[in-house]
Amino acid sequence: MADEHQHHGYINRKDDYLKRLRRIEGQARGLQRMVEDEKYCIDILTQVAAMTKALQAVSLGLLEEHMSHCVVDAARQSEEQGQEKVKEATEAIARLVRS
Repeated sequence: MADEHQHHGYINRKDDYLKRLRRIEGQARGLQRMVEDEKYCIDILTQVAAMTKALQAVSLGLLEEHMSHCVVDAARQSEEQGQEKVKEATEAIARLVRS
């Protein structure tokens, strides 16, 4: 488990990620309104696809940050720590691919 006081790779882009996530939150509210207003199915699905793409972009950005910072830093500490971070990243990628 990650140390709470450790800075994560995304920390320098935290504000960007928060902006993107707030935008996605707005998209989710928009989707709820569309369903409440009984909008056309295809229009709703189009918005779901846009929201999914936005979430994927956040996921890929975080994954890239994790690989270039957390994994690299762990590998510098020891081969064992590096392998553990690679395993962690691989499991995260597998979850993303399944979703």
